[in-house]
Amino acid sequence: MLHDRVMVEVDDDAGERKSSGGIVIPATAAMGARRLAWSRVVAVGPHARAVEAGDRVLFDPEDKAEVEVAGETYVVMRERDVHAVAADRLGDESTGLYL
Repeated sequence: MLHDRVMVEVDDDAGERKSSGGIVIPATAAMGARRLAWSRVVAVGPHARAVEAGDRVLFDPEDKAEVEVAGETYVVMRERDVHAVAADRLGDESTGLYL
């Protein structure tokens, strides 16, 4: 990866979801608002500061560039397109948000 680029795994489990009340929402249901997605980081460029390989990041799947490497599909984005970072290394002193 070059510069501040981040490569994440595409979540194949983006099918149906369950609401907090237990209602099953099918994958074909249209959402009124844009929905962000969580994915695991597999590679980062040398200038990425807040993200490391293995972290889970929150990003907008509408603004993605997909790439296929060795038969696997990944998403490549700039680090500034990451909305939040979830990692054990951040500990309790940080919320894990990348703003």
